[in-house]
Amino acid sequence: MGKKESEVSAMEIDDPKSESSDQILPRFSINVLQLMKSSQAQHGLRHGDYARYRRYCSARLRRLYKSLKFTHGRGKYTRRAILESTVTDVRFLHVVFYMAERAWSHAMEKRQLPDGPNARQRIYLVGRLRKAVKWASLFSSLCSIKTDSRTSLEAEAYASYMKGTLLFEQDQNWETGLACFKNARAVYEELGKYGDLENQVLCRERVEELEPSIRYCLHKIGKSNLQTSELLQIGEMEGPALDLFKAKIEAAMEEARSQQAASLTEFNWLGYRFPVSNPKSRVSILKAQELEKELQGPTAESLPAEKKLTIFDKLFTAYHDARNTIRSDLVSAGNAESVKDDLNGLDKAVGAVLGQRTIERNQLLVKIAKSKLNRKRDDKSEKVTRPEELVRLYDLLLQNVADLSDLISSGRDRKPEEIAFEEECQRKSLAFRAERCFYLAKSYSLAGKRAEAFALYSRARSLAEDALNKFQSIAKKDEELKTLIKECRANSCIEHATGIMEEERVPENLSNRISTISLNDTAAQVEEKYLLDKLDVYESAVGDSNTKTAPKIERFPPAFQSIPRNPIVLDLAYHCIDFPDIENRMKKKGGGFMSRINLWGTKS
Repeated sequence: MGKKESEVSAMEIDDPKSESSDQILPRFSINVLQLMKSSQAQHGLRHGDYARYRRYCSARLRRLYKSLKFTHGRGKYTRRAILESTVTDVRFLHVVFYMAERAWSHAMEKRQLPDGPNARQRIYLVGRLRKAVKWASLFSSLCSIKTDSRTSLEAEAYASYMKGTLLFEQDQNWETGLACFKNARAVYEELGKYGDLENQVLCRERVEELEPSIRYCLHKIGKSNLQTSELLQIGEMEGPALDLFKAKIEAAMEEARSQQAASLTEFNWLGYRFPVSNPKSRVSILKAQELEKELQGPTAESLPAEKKLTIFDKLFTAYHDARNTIRSDLVSAGNAESVKDDLNGLDKAVGAVLGQRTIERNQLLVKIAKSKLNRKRDDKSEKVTRPEELVRLYDLLLQNVADLSDLISSGRDRKPEEIAFEEECQRKSLAFRAERCFYLAKSYSLAGKRAEAFALYSRARSLAEDALNKFQSIAKKDEELKTLIKECRANSCIEHATGIMEEERVPENLSNRISTISLNDTAAQVEEKYLLDKLDVYESAVGDSNTKTAPKIERFPPAFQSIPRNPIVLDLAYHCIDFPDIENRMKKKGGGFMSRINLWGTKS
């Protein structure tokens, strides 16, 4: 096979859709959208980490340059342009694509700075987006020549999206930006009708990601009647293509809050008015109040629980930012007592509102936990709530109420609003104590402690009745407490009856166990066989895997066994033997100098 024939066969491998081997130019095929989505999802953008994705693009480009032997020189850097004649391998198109992705991700990284890009950083950001548009346009032009029609369409849609993103960031030429986004949407809508199921899903997702940008462009042009709340609702969607849109919405909302905050001069709490002089505090309080309207508005009931928890987190962040600013002002206030009094009162008022919202959030967690308490699990991985978890949540609520009631002024004439607020705290404390006692009784009931559960149910019922007497003005609370009283009464009756039945079964069970005792075959029943006793039988000695019994291999300690040993010899003839006299062999007493002196003394 000659060199030309080998090149033709390589082209056929690169392009499986080629119709004849006589084709001179290769027609490559790239699923651009799938390549982009998989690269972004696997390398950081699933969590919004643009720095990680930029590093991946740089590493990918290095590998492509090395594999293509398309490096730019060892010493002095000399850029080698990618032209139509250069693209002899599909990897050259990948190089252009990842150059555009790297420039785009670098721009988005600058956009995600904590305090937003300053003027200098924004100039750099726009420059990187211009680079991304340049590389995306080159990618589109090369794909129109070197690839099949589908790849060419996807590359054109990609370039249109990049150009629209640049105009979107520049806040200019909204008509041109709208045309770019619409062009990209039309391409993805058409491509979503063909191909495999995965490709159709990706195209539909891309169309949904482009829709908010199109609607925002129409809003800026003046051809749409979108309200600010609708724009915020659009901004709640997720996806890398929407991050720039969400940043734009947030910047617009911050600007609107700053303008609106000029009218927020006072913060009202329990009939008191505290001046708000710091613009940062005003903006934070205003943001928190907007989030409160979402939680208390007419559409609050339709919001899912996860969405409400997200709003609560944002609300807490806003109030904490306000308190940090207030405390910074307190440090810099110096010796101005009147200013300090106002700032202390404002800090106390914001802390009280924050405590109220904390109680509301914990009540939402209680509601979620109650819904999972008696629900059957459809999925084994789904977690079911235990009564102990509800007891812990009610402990938190009681602590929140105690902290909130401590903020009420005492020792002076109080306003009617303060008295009503304190009474409300007392009523909530009674209701939470009753609920806590009820779920504590449930936990004892599940443990089989009937007497303790019965006493706790009775205590919970008395607490609920006491709270009901103080909740006469709130119909919703009345219904909840009445339901709790009925459940306490029903459960206490059940525990009482169950306890009596268990006591009556004790002698019956005892008599059944005694009646089955046998003196003859007890040993046979208790006898256990071990592995060494049944080596010729195929039977497991480890036991059931569900039980924690020890494996039966050999008895330990081993049982006593009788063993043979030497016989015992008794010497019975010992006392009948006459032994010879050995007195003459024994050593005689006496001798020596002292013995002779004693002997002389006795003679005298």
